[in-house]
Amino acid sequence: MIDGLVSVLVLVGSVFMCLAALGILRLPDLLTRMHATTKAATLGVSLIMLGVCLHFAVETVVARALAIILFIMMTAPVAAHVIGRAGYFVGARLWSGTLKDELKPNYDPLNHRLHSGLDDAGSSSPRGSSAASGDDTDDAASGQ
Repeated sequence: MIDGLVSVLVLVGSVFMCLAALGILRLPDLLTRMHATTKAATLGVSLIMLGVCLHFAVETVVARALAIILFIMMTAPVAAHVIGRAGYFVGARLWSGTLKDELKPNYDPLNHRLHSGLDDAGSSSPRGSSAASGDDTDDAASGQ
């Protein structure tokens, strides 16, 4: 029974790893490739490591396999985000079918600054422009 479950986990994990490789070959641009690779490879490695846990059923092997799963799930999305962002900043072309580029209005290619959109939110605050400009004057001292 356990051997069948191990076989299914490893097989399904391998299929997801193959889908990740296929995504690298078939998808049109950096961002979609990063998305496919991160999602499918993370799931594939996790399923294979769960199969390893069930197959060996030794405390040290299970602990290491679970640590690998945790490490991959914590680092793969962050690494993909950083690589995708760096690719965007150096000018990697987006796919022609991309419908919305949410970074374009907030990114300044001349000084490589990405504005969060919260920079303009200070002007609508009750303090007015002093909050947006970073003025730290005391409201009580100025009579407000």
